Parts: sequence; structure tokens; C-alpha cells
Amino acid sequence: MKRFLMLCVILLVQFSVLQSHAAEKPPNIILILTDDQGWSQMSQVADPRVPEAVSVYLETPNMVRLAKSGMQFTSGYSPAPLCTPTRRSILCGSATARCGSEFKSDWVPADHMTIPKALKMANPKYRCAHFGKWGEQMISTPEECGYDVSDGMTGNVTGGMPNSLGVKGGHDDGPPHFIDNKDPKRTRTVTDRAIDFMQTQNSAEHPFYVQVSYYAQHLSVVCTQEMLEKYQNKGTPDRGYPPAWAAMMEDLDNGVGRLLDTIKELKIDDNTYVFFTADNGGRGTVPGGDQSRLETNHPLTGAKHSLYEGGIRVPFLATGPEIPADTVCHTPVVGYDFLPTFYQLAGGENAERKLTQDVDGTSLYPLFKNADQPLAARKNNALYFHRPNRSFSALRQGDYKLMLFWKPDGSVRSHELYDLSHNPTESGRDLSESNPAKAEEMQATLLSFLESVDAEKPTDFKAKRKPKQQKARQN
Repeated sequence: MKRFLMLCVILLVQFSVLQSHAAEKPPNIILILTDDQGWSQMSQVADPRVPEAVSVYLETPNMVRLAKSGMQFTSGYSPAPLCTPTRRSILCGSATARCGSEFKSDWVPADHMTIPKALKMANPKYRCAHFGKWGEQMISTPEECGYDVSDGMTGNVTGGMPNSLGVKGGHDDGPPHFIDNKDPKRTRTVTDRAIDFMQTQNSAEHPFYVQVSYYAQHLSVVCTQEMLEKYQNKGTPDRGYPPAWAAMMEDLDNGVGRLLDTIKELKIDDNTYVFFTADNGGRGTVPGGDQSRLETNHPLTGAKHSLYEGGIRVPFLATGPEIPADTVCHTPVVGYDFLPTFYQLAGGENAERKLTQDVDGTSLYPLFKNADQPLAARKNNALYFHRPNRSFSALRQGDYKLMLFWKPDGSVRSHELYDLSHNPTESGRDLSESNPAKAEEMQATLLSFLESVDAEKPTDFKAKRKPKQQKARQN
């Protein structure tokens, strides 16, 4: 009897050690980044408080599955209203006012903190991969930024976008460029490579980070014949989408589903985080669409290239072992928050000391525990957006948003103030005259930040000068 009891004690201790070891195992992290996907371009309502923010024509069951299994951020933002600046910002955890607001920038990501570098600093065992679209005119290669495996210096053409679209080469001329194949927008290939990487690292017992940057929904419009026929038979689209474009979205959704299925098959769902977002809001025009009623970001104002909500508010989802299922968070978050979030999830400590001052993001981890709280660590409770080449900047601070407009000489032309808790669509109710003190306070905060990071000015683009070189600054 004593031997039996002793054996039970030994087994219990061993089991406890194994449990402790499992708990200490660094988590796997997957970031899914889509292209040109608007806030309401899912069959999941983007915000329960805005019931019209959903498409009844599009079918994205796997994005819905992802949202239901974790947390949906109703005020999730891309760092910029266009491609490469967002990708550079996510990579380095820096606001685009700091790391470059346009495709071309003197900012060299390899010289700064990056997601792979941060993860390996937290735990050297991490293996990191990037598959899909890297970005147009990015200076550094993925490997120079710390990735172990990648598809290289890829861009829109890699994803099947011809150099010219439409009859006369304009992006919005002519019919949709439909090409029937089994790998539309390289979605299958990109997903295959990500799955192979996940399987390899899991077999080797390495924690992994993989960023899957899909080429869809960027132009041109490409889908499978099977999916095209499905949407052609669905009737009239609800937002002026062409059936081929809707089909491309569901082909993309199938890629997301394969990634989620692989996590289950590998039995790593208890130690894997998945994040999902887009590089900017939906396009204002889509080849082959009904432009008279095209609303890719309905009901938001604006579209890609704009700093109104339609250009930067995007799908933003997260699921993982410490994230409660089917929860909604209204706290504003942004793509440059991923780097410090991943660093903390990987076990990184003392982020304020170990991450450089160039990291403007804030870890989202506290929101996983309490979705209703503001992020206390976010300085000034502020999200910054800057696009001087289009003569505007923006600041989101709590429920308020300031739009600032520039004169060509770099001085302030005007500003607009919105309370997004009551007016998420920015539908004409400018509060800058009725609440001038709030508008001036937010403008001062925005201008102070832009000056502190030596942000580009409208005059830099008018004179065709490159922005000043930013240097990495260590604490």
C-alpha cells in the first residue's frame, strides 16, 4: 500500500512538472494580413453597435470563425491608408510619422527593432517566417529584418497584378481581369508554404512566428471558376461588388480556414495565438463594380488613401489561449501594437527598457484580460496617423478623432473633430466649433508628436525631397 501511495505521489509530481513545463512553453504566433479589405467586408458584423456594418452578399465563414473563437476589436486601425507604410509600421512597431508615410522612405527597417528581432530577444528559440506580400519599394529584405524563411522581396506583381489594368492602363477602367486558375492571388501557394513551415517547426519543437501576408483583395480581380459561378448565381451584390471580386474574397477566406484547420490538426491550438487584420481600408473603386453604389467600407466615410475612418479602420481579430471566446473590445488599437504585444506573449520583459524608443506601439495583452479598459501604458492615449503627401494627418484619442489638414507650405489649414462613440461614420457632425478647446488640445498633441519624430512635411513632397534619415535610438 505504501509503495502504491509513493508511486502515486511520484506520478503526481511528474505530471505537475510536465504541466508547468507546458505552461512555460513559448506560444506560437500567427499574423494574417490581408490587402485592401474594408472594415465591413466580412459576413461578421464589424461592430454590434453598428448593425449595418456587415455584408449580406460576401461569405467569409472562416473569418467569422476566427472572430467567434476570440476577440473582435471594433476600433482596430491600420497604421496607414495604404500598403507599404502599414507593412513597414507593423514590422517595426512604429507610427508612420516616424518610419515613413509613403511607399518610398529612407527608413531602413533592418537598422531598427522588428517583430522577429523582438521575439528572438524574448526567446532565441523562435523561428520566424514571412510568406506573401512583403511590400512595394521596401528597402530591407525579410532576412535582414530577422526572418529565417521568406518569399523574398515580393510585391503586387508577384501576386498576379499586371503592370496595367483596364483598357487604357488605368486601375479602374474596363472589366475585371478574371483569370481562372487553382491558385487565385497565390492564396493557395502562400497558405501551403505557411502550413509547411508550421509543421516543420512543430516537429522540431521550436516556437514559431509566421506572418501570412495575402495578396488578395488587391487588384487585379482573380478567382476560381467554381467560386465565380457561385456568386454569379447569388443575385445582385449588396454594395456594388462584382461577383468575381466577392469570389476572390471567399477564396481568400478558404486560405484562412486552412491555417485554422492546421492549428487544430497539429494540436497546438492551446498554445497558438492568431491575429488578423488588413493593411488599409477597402478601395473606393473596384474594376467591374457598380461604381454608383460601391460602398466597400459601408457605413464609414472614405476609402483607401484617406484618413477618414473608411481608409484606416479595418477588421482586427485575435484568438489564443488567454483570449476569451466571442468577446468584443471597443478600445482603439492599431497595427503598430503587434510588436510589443508579441514580445510580451513570447515572455519578453522590461519592454520600456529593451525595446527602442522608436517603438510607438503598446502591448494589447491587458485587453485580453479586460476588454473594457483603456490601455494605461499608451502615452497620451493616442493613435497617430500622418499622410502629408495628401495634406492630412489624424489623431484618435479615446472616443474622439481629430482630422488635421495642411497647407502646401506646411502650416495648418483647418481641422475637424468627431466623437466616434456617437458618430462612427463621421457623417458631417464636425464638433470643432462647438468644442474648440478639445480640438485645440488634440491638435497640440498631434503637432507635438509629429515634431518629436521629425515627421515628413507637405513641403518635402512638393519639393520632391526625400524625408530625413531616421536613426535608431536606444534607451
